[in-house]
Amino acid sequence: MKRISPLWLLTALSLLFLQPTLAKDLPRLRGNVTRVIDGDTLDVQLSSGPIRVRLYGVDAPEKKQAFGTESKERLERLVKGKAVEIQPESQDRYSRIVGIVFTGKTNVNTAMVEQGSAWAYRRYLRKSDSNYCRLEFSARSGRRGLWKNAARAPWQFRRKGPFTDYSRETEAACIASLSRSK
Repeated sequence: MKRISPLWLLTALSLLFLQPTLAKDLPRLRGNVTRVIDGDTLDVQLSSGPIRVRLYGVDAPEKKQAFGTESKERLERLVKGKAVEIQPESQDRYSRIVGIVFTGKTNVNTAMVEQGSAWAYRRYLRKSDSNYCRLEFSARSGRRGLWKNAARAPWQFRRKGPFTDYSRETEAACIASLSRSK
């Protein structure tokens, strides 16, 4: 996969890290979704070249995890082949742009959580992103998507750690667990 210009990316990320409050002021990246990798990762063709995007604040079931295929299919229905705008938040250790993806006025990240197709990714959300917890709680209470059955958090599935039953977690407990400030 061809990467975005390193100079442009370095400039954009420098602004993100030096002035975190400017992240929302950065111009959005515009492109077309060419491929959905899984329920929280997609490939986008920009005018400057292709990039891989990880949805900010969202953790979807892994491909081999229960509901992983359904989560990927839900994201495909939302974005595949469509024009999107990406609000960059950061870059992860795999060189993916971590961002909020929009199709028109639809925030794809929150739509995935609201539909029960992904979890609020507590580890990386800011305190100011508590709406992700509210949407997850609503999906869980309504038994939508992955919440129809006992669901194992993707971060526990990847580490093969102990199973925590989040099915009765309150919205307040989710918000209290958000690890980033602001």
